[in-house]
Amino acid sequence: MARDVLPAVRDWLVTNGCDATERHVRRSLDALGVVAEPETLTRLVAQLTADLVGAGALQPLLDLPGVTDVLVNGPGSVWVDTGTGLRDSGISFADEAAVRALAQRMAAQAGRRLDDASPFVDARLPDGVRLHAALPPLASPGTLISLRVPAQRRFDLDRLVDAGSVSEAGAEWLRAVMSARCGFLVTGSTGSGKTTVLRALLECVPADERIVAIEESAELQLRHPHFVRLETRIDNAEGRGRVDMTDLMRQALRMRPDRVVVGEVRGAEVTALLNAMNTGHEGSCGTVHANDVAALPARIESLALAAGLNRTAVHSQLAAGLDAVLHVRRDHDGRRRIDQLGVVIPDAGTGLVAVRPLLTFTGTRPRLHLPGHPLLRRLERWR
Repeated sequence: MARDVLPAVRDWLVTNGCDATERHVRRSLDALGVVAEPETLTRLVAQLTADLVGAGALQPLLDLPGVTDVLVNGPGSVWVDTGTGLRDSGISFADEAAVRALAQRMAAQAGRRLDDASPFVDARLPDGVRLHAALPPLASPGTLISLRVPAQRRFDLDRLVDAGSVSEAGAEWLRAVMSARCGFLVTGSTGSGKTTVLRALLECVPADERIVAIEESAELQLRHPHFVRLETRIDNAEGRGRVDMTDLMRQALRMRPDRVVVGEVRGAEVTALLNAMNTGHEGSCGTVHANDVAALPARIESLALAAGLNRTAVHSQLAAGLDAVLHVRRDHDGRRRIDQLGVVIPDAGTGLVAVRPLLTFTGTRPRLHLPGHPLLRRLERWR
């Protein structure tokens, strides 16, 4: 009987603004004209607590050691990744209404709205988990929930070496990138570890340098003693109060930064990224989705053109502000590794830039592709 009355009791509690305590659950049953045995009442309280607090039925998955992602594909399909790839969790929901209710409640925790008028949400929950949700009919086979769990362990370069993400010889080159104050971008696919690698590199920044990060959703957590962050804000129900990445860039440049860090770039905020790398602040950096180092110029160009920049200006800013591109990859076994270090090569005839591999981090010794390149000589002075 507990499963039969659960939706009605849940609706009563939400409507009346009551917590899922035994007293309130008993009141809801009385209001519904339902008589329940003590065992049924106990089961109802336990289920409603899971439904109405935290991430509900998903909370045990979020609590798993090493979990990175939890994905809900409608009521009958829940997947989890604990660092070795996605697997079926075996968890399911009673119906589509239960998934929708959970998505809406988590969105409300982040101060966001999720309904038929606003069928998508992208937000950060109070515990740092990144939430994305989408409602039918735009989403199929039901409400879709994607939860990205921030790394509990903080990786520096030494730990990346221990984890097999890069060799010690490769790490020496990466330390040189930071010491030489190169402007760089970290590229890779979703879940490849871009933010983890960026965080590890920023741990190498000397303590007397001020790092100012601007992010859409706070993901960088540094132990650096002089790290500060600015975070975007969406508009409110009246359509006011929006603060975007471009707004934050103007503020960041007034905060006496030594290095400016732009969080993940997925749209018009690419203009903020290009501005950051061309304001005289050496060592500025960020992350971008791209398939490999060579694909970066086309990726940046497509984002920038959509933001209103012309092709010539995009390539000019890349040539002036970007020194290196670091690509990270996730293997089929789930292991994340640093794949290549690329360099920007301008074409004087066309004014366009290309990115070519300088080093490939395979095996114990990185493989060199462009001996004699100016960036190589610059890095060797810092190794």
